[in-house]
This record gives sequence, structure tokens and C-alpha cells, in this order.
Amino acid sequence: MPKSRIEAFTDAVIAIIMTLLVLELHEPNGPTWSAFLHMEHKFIVYLISFVNLAIYWNNHHHLFQLVRKVDGWVLWANNFLILMMTLFPYVTAWVGDYPFSWAPQALYGLVALGTDFAYYLLVRALVRANGKDSTIGQLFKHYPKLYLSIGLAIVALLLGKLIAPIAVLIVNVLILLMWFIPEKAIEKTL
Repeated sequence: MPKSRIEAFTDAVIAIIMTLLVLELHEPNGPTWSAFLHMEHKFIVYLISFVNLAIYWNNHHHLFQLVRKVDGWVLWANNFLILMMTLFPYVTAWVGDYPFSWAPQALYGLVALGTDFAYYLLVRALVRANGKDSTIGQLFKHYPKLYLSIGLAIVALLLGKLIAPIAVLIVNVLILLMWFIPEKAIEKTL
């Protein structure tokens, strides 16, 4: 299978996920700014999830610019990444309704952690398919940013349980800030 097929499929699915995300964002209960401000937490959680998905899309695009081959392991790892991303509209809606409750925040944090882990598996599968000496193999030989993301996602869950549920979302925003700027090593290679 050419890598362009997996890229096109993933692009389409992410576009659908983003569309579903906005469909969960209902209009205010009135035509005033006050009505909008009553739903500000829903809008903020929507923006966080949208940026999260956009960052995954950007990084997915960069990954596939670096590779020549895909195999069955890559396909399954990519499908696992898509599975985790499809859960964002659901958990975003739940956190939007209950931003200070543990269960919605915990599930949001688990989806974020699962998506980070799925991305890690995709990177490993791409390195395996293309070889350790390939461009992607060399760039991802040591990739502390990805390990730090997974570690911080676990810390987010712990802080959410021990201190305050909203800590899950706050730490995940910090992770997003870390990923907002594309990886310089990949940019130079491309």
C-alpha cells in the first residue's frame, strides 16, 4: 500500500472528528454576551480539543513525509491512533458539561494519554518498517518530547485525582504548548 493512502484516510477521519467536535458545541441559550459567557467552559474545552487534534494532524503529516514504506504494523498503529482521536468529541462534550468533576476529566486524560501512546506506537511501527538507519529511524532514536508527553499525561491524571480534577485539563494544555511548534529536526530534514 502506498503511504499516500494512509495519509489521505487519516486526513479524512481527522476532518470528520473535528466536524463532530464542533457539532457538540451548542449555541448559547440567548442572544447576549452573557449567555455566551455562561458556556465559556464548553468553548474553552472545544478549543483545547481542536488544537490537540490539529497538532496530531500536523505531526502525522510530518511523520509520513519522512517515510517511504508502510506495512501492516503501521496500518494497525495508525488505526489505533485514529480510534483514540475519535473519542475526543465524546470526552470534550462530557468535560464541557462537567469541567470540575473527576470522571469526565479522568476519561479526557485517559483519551489524551491513549492518543499519545498510540502516536508513540505509530512512530515505532514506522521506524520498524523503514529501518533504524532511515531518516525517521535516526530522528526518533531519542525523542524525549514524546516520552515527556506520555509522562506528563500520567502526571495530569495523578494531579487530577489528588489535587483537583481540572488539573487534568491544565496539564494537557501545557503538553499542547510543548507540541505547538513543529519539531525543528523534522522541519530541517524536510
